Amino acid sequence: MTADIIADLGPLFLGSRLKRLAERLQAGASKAFRDAGHDVQPAHMPLLAALDKFGPMTVGAMVETLGVSQPAVTRNLSALVGLGLVATIIGAKDRRQKTIALTPAGAALLATVKQTIWTQTHQAVEALCAPLTGPLLDQVTALEAALAVTPLETRIAAVPPSLEIVPFSDALATHFERINTEWITAMYTLEATDRDVLGNPRARIIDRGGDILFARAGDLGIVGAGALMPSGDGAFELTKMGVLAAARGRKVGEFLLAGVIARARRMAASGTLRELYLLTNTKSEAAIHLYEKLGFTHSANIMARFGSRYERCNVAMAFAL
Repeated sequence: MTADIIADLGPLFLGSRLKRLAERLQAGASKAFRDAGHDVQPAHMPLLAALDKFGPMTVGAMVETLGVSQPAVTRNLSALVGLGLVATIIGAKDRRQKTIALTPAGAALLATVKQTIWTQTHQAVEALCAPLTGPLLDQVTALEAALAVTPLETRIAAVPPSLEIVPFSDALATHFERINTEWITAMYTLEATDRDVLGNPRARIIDRGGDILFARAGDLGIVGAGALMPSGDGAFELTKMGVLAAARGRKVGEFLLAGVIARARRMAASGTLRELYLLTNTKSEAAIHLYEKLGFTHSANIMARFGSRYERCNVAMAFAL
């Protein structure tokens, strides 16, 4: 058996041993992120998490919040700017003052990872650490042994996500109608346009080149739905997006919206979709805030072209693809 000099010398090389353990955990998390289709590295996530929790920050505030060096923050910031997940805003009065902020793409990414890979990693590491008892060095030894048997990325993959996106099937059409009927009748009046689309999702959306996505929560089943409905000339309406009242408080809406936007981007890349918009009402204040957070902007042009589609519509928004 190969000697492990760092482990054998115990407290003398504790820093080196902890660094080795951290690198092993980071490597496992990185592979899990890649396998989930995310280019961002786990080392970038604390910066994104801070922006998500506290909003735009200066580099100095980020250094203080994370407790790391300024070069480390600057290095990770540069990578995230390159990925289009954060942006640097120059101060209007003092151009030397720079503020870091999430882009809509960054907000959408966080909406997804918080309900999937973050949750899975948390549970995997929690389970990895649960059996630990005794002195610190014994715990480190136990962690190393456990990771040698089952790497972190394998442990993460074994944890089912708390939420997942599910594609449309005819078997799920009743959920599409049920979810949307619930929220529409709770806030508004079900209009003829609503009944037509909800009662015929395949004919009105799928067969015309649109798509419908669902959000599934492990313990509740299908709890959310959102659609991309073609309007002609490459324009698509993000419509009939709702979450069951029983699932509220779980960030399902943000997760589902991020999934629908990601689907719209893929359709745009293939040339199918050239314009994305939505129609809503000022009564849906929380939904409007979420749309703004993930990149939708208010549009008089969209209102003029499509606003008459619903009697309740007094807000129109567009998404820059």
